[in-house]
Amino acid sequence: MSNIPAELYYTESHEWLADNADGTVTVGITHHAQELLGDVVFIEAADLGRQLDAGEEYTVIESVKAASDSYAPVAGEIIAFNEALEDAPETVNEDPYVEGWVMKLKLAQNADLSGLLDAQAYSDLVASED
Repeated sequence: MSNIPAELYYTESHEWLADNADGTVTVGITHHAQELLGDVVFIEAADLGRQLDAGEEYTVIESVKAASDSYAPVAGEIIAFNEALEDAPETVNEDPYVEGWVMKLKLAQNADLSGLLDAQAYSDLVASED
């Protein structure tokens, strides 16, 4: 079974979200997603200051197998992009939950985390795909 930290939220499109408890969240792709992609070779920089709706595409992650869009799990403004990924995109494969985060969002007033999956629901989703 893939590594699925209990404290995070998840989406059906294999993004994770960490609530930073200060009106911001950190977002990345899950361990399962990076396994499906294979070796990540490029991550398009997210545009700082861009307003995103939940479910809106914010970056493209390219691997040796394919290019895949990543989607915002909630509405908000992009306030940070993990610039270390520009030089070392493989960090997403090595450590998707700590060093391999992709962006940080300042939550929109209407942002709703209740529609996201908890670790058990995400684990069930991943198991159903195998």
